[in-house]
Amino acid sequence: MPAQAGPRPPCEPGAVQPRDVPRHVACVMDGNGRWAQQRSLPRTSGHRAAETPVIEVIEAARSAGVKWLSLYAFSTENWRRPTSEVDFLMELVRRVVRKHAALLHARRIRCRFLGVTDPRIPAPLARDFADLMTLTEANRGMTLTVAFDHGGRRDIVEAARSLIRSSIPADAVDERHFAAHLPFPDTPDVDLVIRTSGEQRISNFMLWQVAYAEWVFPPVLWPDFRAPHFLECVRAYQHRDRRFGGVTPHPNGETHL
Repeated sequence: MPAQAGPRPPCEPGAVQPRDVPRHVACVMDGNGRWAQQRSLPRTSGHRAAETPVIEVIEAARSAGVKWLSLYAFSTENWRRPTSEVDFLMELVRRVVRKHAALLHARRIRCRFLGVTDPRIPAPLARDFADLMTLTEANRGMTLTVAFDHGGRRDIVEAARSLIRSSIPADAVDERHFAAHLPFPDTPDVDLVIRTSGEQRISNFMLWQVAYAEWVFPPVLWPDFRAPHFLECVRAYQHRDRRFGGVTPHPNGETHL
C-alpha cells in the first residue's frame, strides 16, 4: 500500500505502523567482503556471517506484514569473482537452503529463485532450489524470492525475445504485455529497496520492478544488519511521500510538487 504524507502517531521503539507497510521489499545484501576485510579475515568469513541477517530479515519482514521479500544473493556479474570464492558461495548457499527449508515451510513462506539459468550452477544446488520451490509453492504467508544468478538486463532481454516469439503485433505491445513475459510475472513492483553498506547503486537488480521503488541506503554492512535495522528502513519508507510522478493534494484541494 502506498505510503502517505503527514503526521503520524508515535510508535514503540522497534515497531512499525501496521498501515502503509510496503507490500514488496527488496534487499541488496552488500558489504560481506568489507566486513571481513575490516576484521582481517578472508572474504569467505563475510559470506558465512551473512546467514544470520538473512534469517532475521525474513522473520522481521514476515512479522511486519510484508507480503513479498526479495534478496539479491548472486548476480550474473558475480561469476567474475575468483573461482574459489564462487565455489564457496555455492556450497554455502546449498547448506543454508537445506538447513532452513523446514523453517521456511513452517512459516508458510513461498520460496522462489530468480535466475538460476547458468550451467555453472552445481546440479545438486539447482535440485535443492527446485525442491524448496516445490515444497513451499502452496504457501501464502509471504513470498521470498532469492535472486541467484540474476541480472535485470538479462531478464528484460529474455522478456523481449519471448514477446517476439509470441507474435504479438508491435502496436499491441504495452507495459502490461511486456511484464507478462518477465520471470514470475505475478511479482508486484518493488515498493522499498534496502541496500546495505552505504553504496548507492542499482547493480542490475530487478530493473523493471524497481522503477518507482523508494531506496534506503543504511551504512551498516550486511553481516551486521539485523531486524531493528530492517524495521528502521520500513519506518523511513512510511514517511516518504510517494507521488509516482504526480502531485500531492493539499487538504484545501490545491496541489504541490
